[in-house]
Amino acid sequence: MSEQRRAERLDQPREPRGVKLPRFDPEAFGRWSEGIARGMGTANFIVYMTVVIAAWFGWNTLAPADLRFDPYTFTFLTLVLSLQASYAAPLILLAQNRQTDRDRVALEEDRRRATMQKADTEYLAREVAALRIALGEVATRDFLRSELARLAEELDEAAQRRQKLERRQQERPPPRGGGAHLDEPLDELDGDFARGGRPEGSAGGR
Repeated sequence: MSEQRRAERLDQPREPRGVKLPRFDPEAFGRWSEGIARGMGTANFIVYMTVVIAAWFGWNTLAPADLRFDPYTFTFLTLVLSLQASYAAPLILLAQNRQTDRDRVALEEDRRRATMQKADTEYLAREVAALRIALGEVATRDFLRSELARLAEELDEAAQRRQKLERRQQERPPPRGGGAHLDEPLDELDGDFARGGRPEGSAGGR
């Protein structure tokens, strides 16, 4: 008893007991099961299955008695169909589970992309709102056009006034006696000047 306790040491891993089953690649087996499930879910499989069962019935009914391998009640055919159904159901379930896993991964990816798109959309909406606020304080094209048009009109009016003044100066006769050109010529009967061109006060002083 003591020797058995010494043999079972806690610092050593225990050797596995029982029957060792052969290992296989789950991915390869899953692909194989999906291929079988896809094949059984087609119209070709139904047609071929119907042809085989009809030939089975015909041979075991119309053939000579010594050549019939599955006489009436077709016990062997029932066993074959039951065996086929017992294997088809797990294969179909395995294929459905794999499809469910793929759908789950695709759904998570779609949810992640939808979240990213929502975040991007909210960011773009904020940027557009900021641009609208900024554009409200910036001169627009129509405003610049109106200002330029107003400045052009003012320049045209100034140019027209200058041309009128130049025409008036050209049409006005030159001043007498080579004096300075005044805007308004002196009148002989002006109150401040006499006819001789002298001030009225100077004649009285003499």
